[in-house]
Amino acid sequence: MNFTRWSARLPGTQRRAAARDDRSSVPPARAEYAQSETGPRPPDGDTHGRTGHDPRDDSRGEAPRPDGPTPEDLSARDILGQLPGLVALVYGPDHRIAYVNDAYAAAFGPRPAGATAAEAMPELHELSLLPLMDQVLRSGTPRTVKSRKVRSGNSYTVTCTPVHRDRDGEGEDEGDRDSLRKQSRNNKGRGRDRGGESGVLVYAADVTDHAEAAERLRASERRHRETAVTLQRSLLPQELEQPDDLRIAATYQPGGTDAAVGGDWYDVITLGAGRTALVIGDVMGRGVRAAAVMGQLRTAVRAYARLDLPPHEVLQLLDGLAAEIDASQIATCAYAVHDPNEGRLVYASAGHLPILVCQEDGTVHRAEDPTGPPLGTGGWIHTSGTIPLPPGSTAVLYTDGLVERRSEDIDEGVAALERALSGAKGSPQVVCDRLIRSLGVTAEHDDDVAVLVVQHPARTGADAELFHNASLDLLGGIEAAPRARAFATGVLTSWRFPVDLCDLGVLAAGELVANSLKHGTPPMRLGLRRTDRRLIIEVTDGDDHLPRRRRAEPADEAGRGISIVATIASSWGSRRTPGGGKSVWCEFALPQ
Repeated sequence: MNFTRWSARLPGTQRRAAARDDRSSVPPARAEYAQSETGPRPPDGDTHGRTGHDPRDDSRGEAPRPDGPTPEDLSARDILGQLPGLVALVYGPDHRIAYVNDAYAAAFGPRPAGATAAEAMPELHELSLLPLMDQVLRSGTPRTVKSRKVRSGNSYTVTCTPVHRDRDGEGEDEGDRDSLRKQSRNNKGRGRDRGGESGVLVYAADVTDHAEAAERLRASERRHRETAVTLQRSLLPQELEQPDDLRIAATYQPGGTDAAVGGDWYDVITLGAGRTALVIGDVMGRGVRAAAVMGQLRTAVRAYARLDLPPHEVLQLLDGLAAEIDASQIATCAYAVHDPNEGRLVYASAGHLPILVCQEDGTVHRAEDPTGPPLGTGGWIHTSGTIPLPPGSTAVLYTDGLVERRSEDIDEGVAALERALSGAKGSPQVVCDRLIRSLGVTAEHDDDVAVLVVQHPARTGADAELFHNASLDLLGGIEAAPRARAFATGVLTSWRFPVDLCDLGVLAAGELVANSLKHGTPPMRLGLRRTDRRLIIEVTDGDDHLPRRRRAEPADEAGRGISIVATIASSWGSRRTPGGGKSVWCEFALPQ
């Protein structure tokens, strides 16, 4: 059968004016085989008077011509004029206006043909497009800028494309002569060298709604992050306590730009009798859950610190509490206590990074041992260690965000911190800032950072006269009480305290010594200490039974000593000492 006769009747096909020659015809067997795959057979008897053409067997490489218009049938003006986007066509090095479509004129007004873009199109200047158009004209490469705003408030994404108009197209039809053809990438950079005239086609899409939505999203993310950081900071100390003998500063740097809350925390707790607890901790992970665990741990540490327990006992209690709060949360903590009479830090660590101490000469020491596992693991007996903190030295407690980097081992980060600390001088806050800068922590840092800097200043001159210590070993029996009162009277008078303060101090010293003589065991010792803010009276003995305040009945002959001390002093307290005894102390605030 003749395939060309019935294939012309298939819907959507058109006859070609040029007939095939015999050599390009399809063999009947092949035609029948192809016909069976491509469509139904023609009706019987319909094999005359029609010629057809199989699109798959086109020896001339021509595709069937569709019924509707093709791009070749339309001029550039017809196409560009119907686009919803803003279109402008400029030519020459001065970017003279050749054409703007209706959408462009509706957005910015009509533009006179032949005028330069710099004079007649101020919107291009607002969008900073003129330098970009120069670059496109020189390079022949399209360029796109996203979401730029004009003074009216609208935002546009603009694409500048190089175009070229040929002048030697007399053999072309009318539509081809009026149209502008885009240069291909393989002709890049030759826009001015060809025989025509080069220009730039500017296409702008109005993305105001998208830009406003994106800005609202960014504003919402900023508010969420500010809220998260506010929450984080509210869980940290609002104002650091400043002990008499130490100068302390802390810095918290939230990590990243997301709205997740971190679990880094620090604290400074005054324990009385001049002693100070220093705490640094880190709950791994981010989010509200980590912040909640952190807040509970910080509150628990303050409560346990009020018991005036040794550092390892505080961490032992905290370990059990962490397991009850959330066993899946990993938390580390370092707890240290400074006693001005000892000139050292007594510390314990639960999986936290080592405390660093820089001596006055720049030598840095690392508190290595003992270090236990993170909080909540259970089954570990924590122990305490010591590291010297003499006058003139600086201690640094920090979280892993300061020294941990993905590209290096954490020991290298600690070593870098040691080098930075050895050269950091100035106030504690200055040291904090310098350590942050030296370790490369910026606003884009991917982890939270907490740093606590503690300085034990070396006092000289008039400042040193405000800090004194005096002590007396209490030997013998009941005669030790009058000796203690006489000693306190002489010392407080030599320190030039007012008479009423001297009397109160002598009374408190006598009551504490009498209580120790009755309920304690040797060795006994009376200590007096003054700072620039307070007078501290402390009595130690060998018995570990802590006194408590109670209400004495009118007929009782004893039980009023601690009540008298609590009434006349600013504060009082007691604690067990490492040697197995106890210490009972009270403080008086000095007049300013």
